[in-house]
Amino acid sequence: MKREIKVAHSPDSDDAFMFYGLATDKLDTGDLQFTHVLKDIQSLNQIAMTTQEYDVTAVSFHAYAYIADNYALLPHGASIGDGYGPIVVARELTSASELKNMRIAIPGKLTSAFLALKLHTPEFEYGVEPFDEIIDLVVAKKYDAGLLIHEGQLTFHEQGLDKIVDLGAWWKQETGLPLPMGGNAIRRSLGPELQKQVSYWLHRSIQFSMDNREDALRYAMQFARDMPVETADRFVAMWVNNSTLGYTDRDRQAVKLLLDEGFKKGVIPNQVNVEFVE
Repeated sequence: MKREIKVAHSPDSDDAFMFYGLATDKLDTGDLQFTHVLKDIQSLNQIAMTTQEYDVTAVSFHAYAYIADNYALLPHGASIGDGYGPIVVARELTSASELKNMRIAIPGKLTSAFLALKLHTPEFEYGVEPFDEIIDLVVAKKYDAGLLIHEGQLTFHEQGLDKIVDLGAWWKQETGLPLPMGGNAIRRSLGPELQKQVSYWLHRSIQFSMDNREDALRYAMQFARDMPVETADRFVAMWVNNSTLGYTDRDRQAVKLLLDEGFKKGVIPNQVNVEFVE
């Protein structure tokens, strides 16, 4: 009888691309059966904090601060932007120093995007909204500005909005490091041997997708929320890259620094021990 491994990730083109090999049974995983659960990242963050019902879960690095006792990070599967990241947009171009006077729509308090924005601008008024509604809410003047993740980072111009700050560019200027957004975490209770098996197949899936890019992208398009193929391709390339195959030393340093800074600035209540399954 096969051992079921529940893998939870967001229904986005980049995650779909990453898990193409496993989700479409292109890989013979032996005595392991991978079951995929699709939920938005804010929900996954919350579930990892409360019920830990998934063996592997995509998680914001910000949220990892709250689940590190129960989950370790896998050494692959990360979304890391080197010189780019979440952006804040508004109806009119203004200085980033004005963000402290704005009411900003954010996609969740546990997102790494929110953590990065708090490090950039410690005090501002905000409201939590579904990530895919933020652009419309800013256009409708319900908020002064919006914090964009996912494909909104590439499409905001179409609604006539202006970029106030790219947090990934700001972070690199400040630290010289890439900005880590999210990774895959695995339940500690699985034990070292099973963790290694699961890690092996998840890595194989990412490599398979990169080796079969056209097929994987075609599969991922069903999760691209009506994006043109060219935009989806660009979006996937931003967030599924060599760092996704395996963290570099710089990437690991960036994860640690992001969480350390969050603790120092009072956004995160505890110092986080960042631990990877090798």
